[in-house]
Amino acid sequence: MKKYSLVLVCLLFTLTVMSQKAVISFEQKSHDFGKVNEEDGKITYVFDFVNRGVTPLVVSRVQASCGCTTPTWTKEPVEPGKKGSVTVTYNPTGRPGVFTKSITVYSNATDEQFVLTIHGEVIPKASDSNSDYPVLMGQLRSKFKVVQMNNVDKGKIQTRVLDIKNTTNAPIKPTIENLPAYLSVVVSPEILKANEEGKLTFTFNSKNCTQWGPVADDVYVIVNGQKKYSEEFKLTVVSNIVEDFSKLPLDQKRKAPILEIPIRSLNLGVLKTGSKRVGKFKVNNKGQNALEIRRIINNNKELTVRSAKLTVPGGKSGEIIIGLDSRNLSEGDYKKSFTVQTNDPENSFIILILSWKIQK
Repeated sequence: MKKYSLVLVCLLFTLTVMSQKAVISFEQKSHDFGKVNEEDGKITYVFDFVNRGVTPLVVSRVQASCGCTTPTWTKEPVEPGKKGSVTVTYNPTGRPGVFTKSITVYSNATDEQFVLTIHGEVIPKASDSNSDYPVLMGQLRSKFKVVQMNNVDKGKIQTRVLDIKNTTNAPIKPTIENLPAYLSVVVSPEILKANEEGKLTFTFNSKNCTQWGPVADDVYVIVNGQKKYSEEFKLTVVSNIVEDFSKLPLDQKRKAPILEIPIRSLNLGVLKTGSKRVGKFKVNNKGQNALEIRRIINNNKELTVRSAKLTVPGGKSGEIIIGLDSRNLSEGDYKKSFTVQTNDPENSFIILILSWKIQK
């Protein structure tokens, strides 16, 4: 009888915790663009959502299934009962035919990952020998300006290929510069003949990368030795360094760190314009192995993270210290969030919230 009572208590506790979380509710989960003309360019749809929970809803990131789809979203915390949105833009250039794309929304809601979809059919424009290579880089053309590595498991190697073409009547030799130590590229062939197609093969070696989470690297295409470090010749390689916890041995899972942050939403109070203040989030490790705060992803200019990396031994506590500088802030109420990446298999990404008020 005691066993069943314990199960019931655990179930009630779980339901209570879930009821206290944010709840993300989308008006539409899928959108059909129908038939669209390739020559008309990018198409956009806005997915509206409502927070039907009892705590602020924070969308930490939104990831599309490929580089042809670009999402933007409401960055500010969405209060209970209020609305936010995810705007999805699809680029049909060079992509004739039927398409279906997924967009994954990551948040602190009960459904931490929510998948949206868009679909339709792209009607190709009139034939053009260079239409498949819309990006112009001097005498060279490519299919994209962004190389999407997507998720890269720490310790693994990921490879992506970017198609290029020499659209001139003379041979050209492309090379790539400004490569970090963990990124390499092979140009094939080394010299492109007139109107010849080729490939840039990018290899990301995460063993040589000290960062965790989102990584964006700008590299530059050099054509025939002419170095022009401008937007026209820039390519961006985007990656997301993560750990595959599913492959942890059972004994390691039992000893894994357990993150506990008693207060995840901190109010800094009322500040005068131009003043500074410090906030602290207590971090407890209830597990055996050391807890690693691998990275704090902070996109707020007024906030400074003083402990971007932190190691907390098993059974011990630490602090995440955030500095606020209000010099460039106007009067009003503020609520900002940032994301913490850890090595806790159950809490690898968490969202913390800071709020304050500025007065003269």
